[in-house]
Amino acid sequence: MTSAPSAASAVGESEHRLHPMSWLFVMLQHMRTFIVPLLAFLIFGRTDRNELWSLVVICLVAAASVWRYLTYHYRISADSILIKSGILHRTLRQIPFSRIHNVALHQTLLHRIFGVAEVRLESAGGHKPEAEMRVLKLSDANALEALIRRRGAVAPADVETQPVAAEAPLSQLRPGSDGVLLTLPTSEVLRLGVISNRGMLVFGAALVGTSQLHVQLPDAVAQRWSQALNYFFGHFGISQVAVVLIVLLVGFFVLLRLLSVSLALLQYTGFRLEQQGRRLTVTRGLLTRLRTSAARRRMQAFQLQETVLHRMFSRRSLKVDTAVSGSHHDDRTFRELAPVASPEVCDTLVRHLLPGGTWPPSHWRPLHAHAWLRLSLPGVLLSLVLTAALYWRYGTWGLLGLAWLLPAVFIAWQHARRAGYAVDDTLVAIRSGWWSRRWRFAELDKLQVLLLHRSPLDRMLGMASLSFDTAGADPTKSSLRLRFLPVEEARELLIRLGREVARRPLRW
Repeated sequence: MTSAPSAASAVGESEHRLHPMSWLFVMLQHMRTFIVPLLAFLIFGRTDRNELWSLVVICLVAAASVWRYLTYHYRISADSILIKSGILHRTLRQIPFSRIHNVALHQTLLHRIFGVAEVRLESAGGHKPEAEMRVLKLSDANALEALIRRRGAVAPADVETQPVAAEAPLSQLRPGSDGVLLTLPTSEVLRLGVISNRGMLVFGAALVGTSQLHVQLPDAVAQRWSQALNYFFGHFGISQVAVVLIVLLVGFFVLLRLLSVSLALLQYTGFRLEQQGRRLTVTRGLLTRLRTSAARRRMQAFQLQETVLHRMFSRRSLKVDTAVSGSHHDDRTFRELAPVASPEVCDTLVRHLLPGGTWPPSHWRPLHAHAWLRLSLPGVLLSLVLTAALYWRYGTWGLLGLAWLLPAVFIAWQHARRAGYAVDDTLVAIRSGWWSRRWRFAELDKLQVLLLHRSPLDRMLGMASLSFDTAGADPTKSSLRLRFLPVEEARELLIRLGREVARRPLRW
Protein backbone atom coordinates (compact mmCIF):
# COMPACT_ATOMS: atom_id res chain seq x y z
CA MET A 1 0.00 0.00 0.00
CA THR A 2 1.36 3.42 -0.93
CA SER A 3 0.74 6.52 1.08
CA ALA A 4 -0.42 9.88 -0.20
CA PRO A 5 2.00 11.69 -2.52
CA SER A 6 4.48 14.17 -1.18
CA ALA A 7 4.49 17.75 -2.36
CA ALA A 8 6.96 16.91 -5.06
CA SER A 9 5.77 13.41 -5.92
CA ALA A 10 5.96 12.40 -9.53
CA VAL A 11 3.06 12.10 -11.92
CA GLY A 12 1.84 8.69 -12.95
CA GLU A 13 2.79 6.78 -9.82
CA SER A 14 0.74 3.85 -8.60
CA GLU A 15 -2.61 4.41 -6.99
CA HIS A 16 -2.77 5.69 -3.43
CA ARG A 17 -5.12 4.69 -0.64
CA LEU A 18 -6.51 6.50 2.34
CA HIS A 19 -5.09 6.25 5.84
CA PRO A 20 -5.49 2.73 7.30
CA MET A 21 -7.77 4.13 10.02
CA SER A 22 -10.05 5.91 7.55
CA TRP A 23 -12.77 3.26 7.92
CA LEU A 24 -13.11 4.22 11.60
CA PHE A 25 -13.78 7.89 10.81
CA VAL A 26 -16.25 7.02 8.03
CA MET A 27 -18.10 4.74 10.44
CA LEU A 28 -18.24 7.42 13.12
CA GLN A 29 -19.53 9.92 10.58
CA HIS A 30 -22.47 7.67 9.71
CA MET A 31 -23.16 6.67 13.31
CA ARG A 32 -24.38 10.12 14.36
CA THR A 33 -27.98 9.21 13.56
CA PHE A 34 -27.88 6.13 15.78
CA ILE A 35 -25.70 7.30 18.66
CA VAL A 36 -28.63 8.52 20.81
CA PRO A 37 -30.57 5.22 20.66
CA LEU A 38 -27.32 3.34 21.31
CA LEU A 39 -26.57 5.41 24.41
CA ALA A 40 -30.11 4.83 25.63
CA PHE A 41 -29.57 1.10 25.20
CA LEU A 42 -26.21 1.09 27.00
CA ILE A 43 -27.10 3.49 29.84
CA PHE A 44 -30.75 2.78 30.55
CA GLY A 45 -30.89 -0.82 29.38
CA ARG A 46 -33.86 -0.22 27.11
CA THR A 47 -34.36 -3.21 24.86
CA ASP A 48 -37.16 -2.30 22.48
CA ARG A 49 -36.77 -3.02 18.79
CA ASN A 50 -35.56 0.48 17.86
CA GLU A 51 -32.34 0.11 19.85
CA LEU A 52 -31.71 -3.43 18.57
CA TRP A 53 -32.19 -2.28 14.99
CA SER A 54 -29.74 0.56 15.66
CA LEU A 55 -27.09 -2.00 16.67
CA VAL A 56 -27.73 -3.96 13.48
CA VAL A 57 -27.41 -0.82 11.36
CA ILE A 58 -24.18 0.18 13.13
CA CYS A 59 -22.67 -3.22 12.35
CA LEU A 60 -23.62 -2.82 8.69
CA VAL A 61 -22.14 0.69 8.61
CA ALA A 62 -18.89 -0.64 10.08
CA ALA A 63 -18.66 -3.32 7.39
CA ALA A 64 -19.43 -0.79 4.64
CA SER A 65 -16.78 1.58 6.00
CA VAL A 66 -14.09 -1.11 5.86
CA TRP A 67 -15.13 -2.05 2.34
CA ARG A 68 -15.05 1.62 1.31
CA TYR A 69 -11.46 1.89 2.50
CA LEU A 70 -10.51 -1.15 0.43
CA THR A 71 -12.16 0.21 -2.73
CA TYR A 72 -11.15 3.90 -2.54
CA HIS A 73 -8.04 4.82 -4.56
CA TYR A 74 -6.71 8.01 -6.09
CA ARG A 75 -3.90 8.88 -8.47
CA ILE A 76 -2.22 12.15 -9.45
CA SER A 77 -1.79 12.79 -13.18
CA ALA A 78 -0.18 15.71 -14.97
CA ASP A 79 -3.28 17.92 -14.96
CA SER A 80 -5.86 16.24 -12.73
CA ILE A 81 -6.57 13.89 -9.87
CA LEU A 82 -8.36 10.60 -10.59
CA ILE A 83 -10.47 9.00 -7.87
CA LYS A 84 -11.88 5.47 -7.92
CA SER A 85 -14.64 4.82 -5.40
CA GLY A 86 -17.81 2.87 -4.82
CA ILE A 87 -18.86 -0.37 -3.19
CA LEU A 88 -21.26 -1.98 -5.64
CA HIS A 89 -21.53 0.85 -8.16
CA ARG A 90 -17.93 1.73 -9.05
CA THR A 91 -17.06 5.21 -10.33
CA LEU A 92 -13.95 6.83 -11.74
CA ARG A 93 -13.93 10.61 -11.28
CA GLN A 94 -11.38 12.84 -12.99
CA ILE A 95 -11.08 16.31 -11.48
CA PRO A 96 -8.83 18.78 -13.36
CA PHE A 97 -6.63 20.89 -11.10
CA SER A 98 -7.88 24.03 -12.82
CA ARG A 99 -11.44 23.23 -11.66
CA ILE A 100 -10.54 22.71 -8.01
CA HIS A 101 -11.19 26.08 -6.38
CA ASN A 102 -10.73 25.06 -2.76
CA VAL A 103 -8.91 22.36 -0.85
CA ALA A 104 -10.34 22.32 2.68
CA LEU A 105 -8.62 20.53 5.55
CA HIS A 106 -10.78 19.55 8.53
CA GLN A 107 -9.48 18.14 11.82
CA THR A 108 -11.63 17.14 14.77
CA LEU A 109 -10.07 16.33 18.13
CA LEU A 110 -10.04 12.65 17.16
CA HIS A 111 -8.31 13.53 13.88
CA ARG A 112 -5.63 15.42 15.79
CA ILE A 113 -5.07 12.52 18.19
CA PHE A 114 -4.43 10.16 15.26
CA GLY A 115 -2.50 12.79 13.27
CA VAL A 116 -4.86 12.72 10.28
CA ALA A 117 -7.10 15.18 8.43
CA GLU A 118 -10.15 15.10 6.18
CA VAL A 119 -9.58 16.66 2.75
CA ARG A 120 -12.39 18.15 0.67
CA LEU A 121 -11.95 19.15 -2.97
CA GLU A 122 -14.48 21.81 -3.93
CA SER A 123 -15.37 23.35 -7.29
CA ALA A 124 -17.66 26.14 -8.42
CA GLY A 125 -21.40 25.56 -8.32
CA GLY A 126 -23.31 22.64 -6.89
CA HIS A 127 -23.91 21.89 -3.25
CA LYS A 128 -21.51 19.01 -2.63
CA PRO A 129 -17.72 18.83 -2.80
CA GLU A 130 -16.22 17.06 -5.79
CA ALA A 131 -14.44 14.62 -3.50
CA GLU A 132 -14.03 13.93 0.21
CA MET A 133 -11.00 11.99 1.41
CA ARG A 134 -11.66 10.54 4.87
CA VAL A 135 -8.90 10.50 5.96
CA LEU A 136 -5.23 11.15 5.08
CA LYS A 137 -2.14 11.47 7.24
CA LEU A 138 -1.77 15.15 8.15
CA SER A 139 1.58 15.57 6.42
CA ASP A 140 0.21 13.89 3.29
CA ALA A 141 -2.91 16.04 3.40
CA ASN A 142 -0.81 19.21 3.60
CA ALA A 143 1.39 17.98 0.75
CA LEU A 144 -1.62 17.10 -1.40
CA GLU A 145 -3.14 20.51 -0.71
CA ALA A 146 0.06 22.28 -1.77
CA LEU A 147 0.42 20.08 -4.85
CA ILE A 148 -3.12 20.68 -6.11
CA ARG A 149 -2.94 24.42 -5.50
CA ARG A 150 0.42 24.73 -7.22
CA ARG A 151 -0.62 22.80 -10.31
CA GLY A 152 -4.02 24.42 -10.44
CA ALA A 153 -2.70 27.96 -10.17
CA VAL A 154 -3.60 29.81 -13.35
CA ALA A 155 -3.16 33.55 -13.59
CA PRO A 156 -6.70 34.86 -14.02
CA ALA A 157 -7.53 38.05 -15.81
CA ASP A 158 -8.42 39.73 -12.58
CA VAL A 159 -7.37 43.10 -11.31
CA GLU A 160 -4.97 42.63 -8.44
CA THR A 161 -5.98 44.39 -5.29
CA GLN A 162 -3.57 46.66 -3.54
CA PRO A 163 -2.13 45.99 -0.07
CA VAL A 164 -4.29 46.88 2.88
CA ALA A 165 -4.23 50.60 3.52
CA ALA A 166 -1.91 51.74 6.26
CA GLU A 167 -4.81 53.64 7.82
CA ALA A 168 -6.20 50.44 9.40
CA PRO A 169 -7.16 51.55 12.90
CA LEU A 170 -6.40 48.33 14.80
CA SER A 171 -3.25 46.28 15.10
CA GLN A 172 -5.35 43.22 14.21
CA LEU A 173 -5.23 44.27 10.56
CA ARG A 174 -1.64 44.22 9.46
CA PRO A 175 -0.39 43.94 5.89
CA GLY A 176 2.88 42.29 6.87
CA SER A 177 5.03 40.09 4.72
CA ASP A 178 3.42 37.01 6.26
CA GLY A 179 0.15 37.89 4.52
CA VAL A 180 -1.97 37.91 7.68
CA LEU A 181 -4.92 40.28 7.27
CA LEU A 182 -6.88 39.64 10.46
CA THR A 183 -6.47 37.71 13.70
CA LEU A 184 -8.89 37.40 16.59
CA PRO A 185 -7.29 37.56 20.05
CA THR A 186 -9.06 35.84 22.92
CA SER A 187 -10.72 39.10 23.97
CA GLU A 188 -12.39 39.41 20.56
CA VAL A 189 -13.50 35.77 20.63
CA LEU A 190 -15.11 36.41 24.02
CA ARG A 191 -16.93 39.43 22.58
CA LEU A 192 -18.11 37.27 19.70
CA GLY A 193 -19.53 34.76 22.18
CA VAL A 194 -21.43 37.46 24.05
CA ILE A 195 -22.74 39.00 20.81
CA SER A 196 -23.81 35.74 19.15
CA ASN A 197 -26.79 33.66 20.16
CA ARG A 198 -25.27 30.24 19.57
CA GLY A 199 -25.98 29.26 23.18
CA MET A 200 -29.67 28.85 22.31
CA LEU A 201 -28.70 26.24 19.70
CA VAL A 202 -26.68 24.33 22.30
CA PHE A 203 -29.54 24.54 24.80
CA GLY A 204 -32.07 23.32 22.23
CA ALA A 205 -29.83 20.44 21.15
CA ALA A 206 -29.34 19.45 24.80
CA LEU A 207 -33.11 19.41 25.37
CA VAL A 208 -33.70 17.26 22.29
CA GLY A 209 -30.92 14.83 23.21
CA THR A 210 -32.07 14.54 26.82
CA SER A 211 -35.67 13.95 25.79
CA GLN A 212 -34.49 11.17 23.49
CA LEU A 213 -32.60 9.46 26.31
CA HIS A 214 -35.50 9.82 28.74
CA VAL A 215 -38.86 10.00 26.98
CA GLN A 216 -40.75 10.90 30.17
CA LEU A 217 -38.42 13.78 31.03
CA PRO A 218 -40.36 16.63 29.30
CA ASP A 219 -43.60 15.64 31.04
CA ALA A 220 -41.82 15.30 34.37
CA VAL A 221 -40.18 18.73 34.04
CA ALA A 222 -43.47 20.35 33.05
CA GLN A 223 -45.18 18.77 36.04
CA ARG A 224 -42.43 19.94 38.41
CA TRP A 225 -42.63 23.50 37.08
CA SER A 226 -46.40 23.50 37.43
CA GLN A 227 -46.14 22.34 41.03
CA ALA A 228 -43.47 24.95 41.80
CA LEU A 229 -45.57 27.78 40.34
CA ASN A 230 -48.66 26.68 42.26
CA TYR A 231 -46.62 26.58 45.45
CA PHE A 232 -45.16 30.05 44.91
CA PHE A 233 -48.48 31.64 44.02
CA GLY A 234 -50.09 29.95 47.02
CA HIS A 235 -47.50 30.91 49.65
CA PHE A 236 -45.93 34.14 48.39
CA GLY A 237 -47.14 37.49 47.14
CA ILE A 238 -47.06 38.77 43.56
CA SER A 239 -43.95 40.88 44.21
CA GLN A 240 -41.99 37.91 45.59
CA VAL A 241 -43.04 35.69 42.70
CA ALA A 242 -42.01 38.46 40.27
CA VAL A 243 -38.56 38.68 41.89
CA VAL A 244 -38.09 34.91 41.57
CA LEU A 245 -39.14 34.94 37.93
CA ILE A 246 -36.79 37.85 37.17
CA VAL A 247 -33.89 36.02 38.86
CA LEU A 248 -34.67 32.88 36.85
CA LEU A 249 -34.82 34.83 33.58
CA VAL A 250 -31.54 36.61 34.31
CA GLY A 251 -29.94 33.29 35.24
CA PHE A 252 -31.21 31.71 32.02
CA PHE A 253 -29.85 34.64 29.99
CA VAL A 254 -26.45 34.36 31.69
CA LEU A 255 -26.42 30.59 31.05
CA LEU A 256 -27.10 31.13 27.35
CA ARG A 257 -24.30 33.69 27.12
CA LEU A 258 -21.88 31.33 28.86
CA LEU A 259 -22.82 28.61 26.38
CA SER A 260 -22.34 31.07 23.50
CA VAL A 261 -18.93 32.12 24.80
CA SER A 262 -17.87 28.48 25.23
CA LEU A 263 -18.96 27.63 21.70
CA ALA A 264 -17.20 30.70 20.29
CA LEU A 265 -13.97 29.67 22.04
CA LEU A 266 -14.26 26.18 20.55
CA GLN A 267 -14.98 27.42 17.01
CA TYR A 268 -12.95 30.63 16.66
CA THR A 269 -9.91 30.34 18.90
CA GLY A 270 -6.86 30.91 16.72
CA PHE A 271 -8.87 32.58 13.95
CA ARG A 272 -6.56 33.87 11.25
CA LEU A 273 -7.40 35.36 7.86
CA GLU A 274 -4.40 35.44 5.58
CA GLN A 275 -3.67 36.18 1.97
CA GLN A 276 -1.62 33.73 -0.08
CA GLY A 277 -1.19 35.11 -3.56
CA ARG A 278 -4.65 35.25 -5.11
CA ARG A 279 -6.26 33.21 -2.34
CA LEU A 280 -7.62 34.00 1.10
CA THR A 281 -7.29 31.31 3.75
CA VAL A 282 -9.14 31.06 7.08
CA THR A 283 -7.80 28.91 9.91
CA ARG A 284 -9.73 28.52 13.16
CA GLY A 285 -10.79 26.17 15.94
CA LEU A 286 -9.63 25.07 19.39
CA LEU A 287 -10.28 21.32 19.44
CA THR A 288 -11.52 20.93 15.87
CA ARG A 289 -9.12 22.71 13.51
CA LEU A 290 -10.41 23.90 10.15
CA ARG A 291 -8.52 25.45 7.26
CA THR A 292 -10.41 26.53 4.16
CA SER A 293 -9.73 29.01 1.41
CA ALA A 294 -11.14 30.63 -1.70
CA ALA A 295 -9.72 32.64 -4.56
CA ARG A 296 -10.54 36.32 -4.40
CA ARG A 297 -12.09 36.17 -7.86
CA ARG A 298 -14.55 33.55 -6.52
CA MET A 299 -16.03 35.95 -3.98
CA GLN A 300 -19.44 36.96 -5.27
CA ALA A 301 -21.45 38.94 -2.71
CA PHE A 302 -20.47 40.48 0.62
CA GLN A 303 -22.59 41.04 3.72
CA LEU A 304 -21.92 43.32 6.66
CA GLN A 305 -24.14 42.70 9.69
CA GLU A 306 -24.65 44.78 12.80
CA THR A 307 -27.11 43.68 15.50
CA VAL A 308 -27.98 45.60 18.66
CA LEU A 309 -25.33 43.69 20.60
CA HIS A 310 -22.81 44.44 17.84
CA ARG A 311 -23.47 48.15 18.29
CA MET A 312 -23.11 47.89 22.08
CA PHE A 313 -19.57 46.60 21.53
CA SER A 314 -18.88 48.77 18.43
CA ARG A 315 -18.46 45.69 16.28
CA ARG A 316 -19.70 44.19 13.00
CA SER A 317 -19.34 40.91 11.14
CA LEU A 318 -18.28 40.43 7.52
CA LYS A 319 -19.37 37.42 5.46
CA VAL A 320 -19.02 36.50 1.81
CA ASP A 321 -20.72 34.23 -0.72
CA THR A 322 -18.33 32.29 -2.94
CA ALA A 323 -18.76 30.41 -6.21
CA VAL A 324 -17.70 27.19 -4.52
CA SER A 325 -19.77 24.10 -3.89
CA GLY A 326 -20.97 23.39 -0.39
CA SER A 327 -23.98 23.91 1.81
CA HIS A 328 -24.59 27.44 3.11
CA HIS A 329 -25.21 25.89 6.53
CA ASP A 330 -21.93 23.93 6.57
CA ASP A 331 -19.36 25.37 8.99
CA ARG A 332 -16.60 24.15 6.69
CA THR A 333 -17.69 26.45 3.85
CA PHE A 334 -15.55 29.54 3.31
CA ARG A 335 -17.95 32.23 4.47
CA GLU A 336 -16.73 34.38 7.39
CA LEU A 337 -14.01 36.91 6.67
CA ALA A 338 -14.40 38.68 10.00
CA PRO A 339 -16.69 36.99 12.57
CA VAL A 340 -16.35 40.11 14.70
CA ALA A 341 -14.37 43.30 14.13
CA SER A 342 -14.76 47.05 14.42
CA PRO A 343 -16.60 48.88 11.62
CA GLU A 344 -13.34 50.50 10.53
CA VAL A 345 -11.57 47.14 10.19
CA CYS A 346 -14.48 45.65 8.23
CA ASP A 347 -14.53 48.63 5.87
CA THR A 348 -10.77 48.39 5.39
CA LEU A 349 -11.04 44.68 4.55
CA VAL A 350 -13.78 45.41 2.01
CA ARG A 351 -11.71 48.14 0.38
CA HIS A 352 -8.80 45.74 0.19
CA LEU A 353 -10.84 42.99 -1.48
CA LEU A 354 -12.85 45.07 -3.95
CA PRO A 355 -10.95 45.96 -7.15
CA GLY A 356 -12.15 49.56 -7.07
CA GLY A 357 -11.45 49.91 -3.38
CA THR A 358 -14.42 52.27 -2.87
CA TRP A 359 -16.42 51.53 0.26
CA PRO A 360 -18.70 52.68 1.76
CA PRO A 361 -20.74 54.44 -0.96
CA SER A 362 -20.86 58.20 -0.66
CA HIS A 363 -24.58 58.43 -1.42
CA TRP A 364 -27.53 56.13 -0.72
CA ARG A 365 -30.77 56.45 -2.68
CA PRO A 366 -34.05 56.01 -0.74
CA LEU A 367 -36.95 53.62 -1.39
CA HIS A 368 -40.45 54.56 -2.53
CA ALA A 369 -42.02 57.30 -0.40
CA HIS A 370 -44.75 54.88 0.69
CA ALA A 371 -42.45 51.91 1.32
CA TRP A 372 -43.21 52.16 5.04
CA LEU A 373 -46.88 51.44 4.26
CA ARG A 374 -45.95 48.31 2.34
CA LEU A 375 -43.59 47.14 5.09
CA SER A 376 -46.17 47.72 7.82
CA LEU A 377 -48.82 45.55 6.17
CA PRO A 378 -47.81 42.20 7.79
CA GLY A 379 -47.75 43.76 11.28
CA VAL A 380 -51.11 45.48 10.75
CA LEU A 381 -52.75 42.27 9.53
CA LEU A 382 -51.31 40.36 12.49
CA SER A 383 -52.67 42.96 14.88
CA LEU A 384 -56.15 42.81 13.34
CA VAL A 385 -56.25 39.00 13.41
CA LEU A 386 -55.03 38.95 17.01
CA THR A 387 -57.62 41.56 18.01
CA ALA A 388 -60.46 39.57 16.37
CA ALA A 389 -59.40 36.38 18.16
CA LEU A 390 -59.09 38.11 21.54
CA TYR A 391 -62.40 39.92 21.08
CA TRP A 392 -64.16 36.65 20.29
CA ARG A 393 -62.65 35.08 23.43
CA TYR A 394 -62.59 37.94 25.95
CA GLY A 395 -65.03 40.50 24.63
CA THR A 396 -64.12 44.19 24.76
CA TRP A 397 -60.82 43.38 26.49
CA GLY A 398 -59.72 41.90 23.18
CA LEU A 399 -59.55 45.38 21.70
CA LEU A 400 -56.22 45.71 23.50
CA GLY A 401 -54.78 43.79 20.55
CA LEU A 402 -55.04 47.02 18.55
CA ALA A 403 -52.22 48.38 20.71
CA TRP A 404 -49.78 46.62 18.37
CA LEU A 405 -50.84 48.78 15.42
CA LEU A 406 -48.75 51.79 16.39
CA PRO A 407 -45.51 49.86 17.11
CA ALA A 408 -45.95 47.90 13.85
CA VAL A 409 -46.26 51.10 11.80
CA PHE A 410 -43.38 52.75 13.68
CA ILE A 411 -41.05 49.76 13.09
CA ALA A 412 -41.96 49.68 9.39
CA TRP A 413 -41.30 53.43 9.11
CA GLN A 414 -37.87 53.01 10.71
CA HIS A 415 -37.01 50.15 8.33
CA ALA A 416 -38.07 52.20 5.31
CA ARG A 417 -36.22 55.28 6.55
CA ARG A 418 -32.91 53.44 6.91
CA ALA A 419 -33.17 51.28 3.78
CA GLY A 420 -31.55 52.36 0.55
CA TYR A 421 -29.31 51.39 -2.32
CA ALA A 422 -26.25 52.62 -4.18
CA VAL A 423 -25.07 51.84 -7.70
CA ASP A 424 -21.90 53.03 -9.38
CA ASP A 425 -19.68 51.84 -12.24
CA THR A 426 -18.39 48.81 -10.34
CA LEU A 427 -20.72 48.02 -7.44
CA VAL A 428 -24.36 47.54 -6.45
CA ALA A 429 -25.07 47.84 -2.70
CA ILE A 430 -28.25 47.44 -0.65
CA ARG A 431 -28.79 48.68 2.90
CA SER A 432 -31.61 47.34 5.11
CA GLY A 433 -32.66 46.77 8.71
CA TRP A 434 -33.19 48.87 11.80
CA TRP A 435 -32.45 46.93 15.00
CA SER A 436 -30.37 44.45 13.05
CA ARG A 437 -28.71 46.24 10.13
CA ARG A 438 -27.31 44.68 6.98
CA TRP A 439 -25.32 45.88 4.00
CA ARG A 440 -25.19 43.51 1.03
CA PHE A 441 -23.17 44.36 -2.06
CA ALA A 442 -21.55 42.77 -5.10
CA GLU A 443 -19.48 43.80 -8.10
CA LEU A 444 -21.35 44.31 -11.35
CA ASP A 445 -19.02 41.77 -12.96
CA LYS A 446 -20.42 39.08 -10.62
CA LEU A 447 -24.12 39.60 -11.44
CA GLN A 448 -25.71 36.83 -13.51
CA VAL A 449 -29.50 37.28 -13.45
CA LEU A 450 -31.55 40.45 -13.01
CA LEU A 451 -35.22 40.14 -12.12
CA LEU A 452 -38.00 42.72 -11.71
CA HIS A 453 -41.11 41.52 -9.91
CA ARG A 454 -44.34 43.17 -8.72
CA SER A 455 -47.09 41.75 -6.55
CA PRO A 456 -50.72 42.91 -6.96
CA LEU A 457 -50.30 45.21 -3.97
CA ASP A 458 -47.07 46.59 -5.45
CA ARG A 459 -48.93 47.43 -8.66
CA MET A 460 -51.60 49.27 -6.68
CA LEU A 461 -48.95 51.37 -4.89
CA GLY A 462 -46.76 51.94 -7.96
CA MET A 463 -43.81 49.91 -6.62
CA ALA A 464 -41.47 47.25 -7.94
CA SER A 465 -38.63 45.13 -6.55
CA LEU A 466 -35.36 44.01 -8.10
CA SER A 467 -33.38 40.82 -7.44
CA PHE A 468 -29.78 40.19 -8.46
CA ASP A 469 -28.37 36.67 -8.45
CA THR A 470 -24.71 35.74 -8.24
CA ALA A 471 -22.90 32.43 -8.53
CA GLY A 472 -22.93 30.42 -5.34
CA ALA A 473 -25.88 32.29 -3.83
CA ASP A 474 -28.18 30.50 -1.43
CA PRO A 475 -30.92 28.97 -3.66
CA THR A 476 -33.54 29.43 -0.92
CA LYS A 477 -33.26 33.22 -1.01
CA SER A 478 -32.05 35.98 -3.27
CA SER A 479 -28.52 37.08 -2.68
CA LEU A 480 -29.34 40.73 -3.38
CA ARG A 481 -32.90 41.99 -3.25
CA LEU A 482 -33.89 45.64 -3.55
CA ARG A 483 -37.52 46.05 -2.49
CA PHE A 484 -40.18 48.70 -2.98
CA LEU A 485 -38.71 51.16 -5.48
CA PRO A 486 -40.82 53.50 -7.61
CA VAL A 487 -41.73 51.43 -10.64
CA GLU A 488 -40.17 53.79 -13.20
CA GLU A 489 -36.97 54.00 -11.19
CA ALA A 490 -36.85 50.20 -10.90
CA ARG A 491 -37.31 49.75 -14.66
CA GLU A 492 -34.67 52.35 -15.45
CA LEU A 493 -32.24 50.66 -13.05
CA LEU A 494 -32.99 47.26 -14.58
CA ILE A 495 -32.22 48.53 -18.10
CA ARG A 496 -29.07 50.30 -16.94
CA LEU A 497 -27.68 47.32 -15.05
CA GLY A 498 -28.74 44.94 -17.82
CA ARG A 499 -26.64 46.85 -20.32
CA GLU A 500 -23.67 46.99 -17.97
CA VAL A 501 -23.83 43.28 -17.18
CA ALA A 502 -24.27 42.33 -20.85
CA ARG A 503 -21.10 44.11 -21.94
CA ARG A 504 -18.96 42.83 -19.08
CA PRO A 505 -17.30 39.40 -18.94
CA LEU A 506 -18.59 37.15 -16.16
CA ARG A 507 -15.83 36.98 -13.53
CA TRP A 508 -16.57 33.99 -11.29
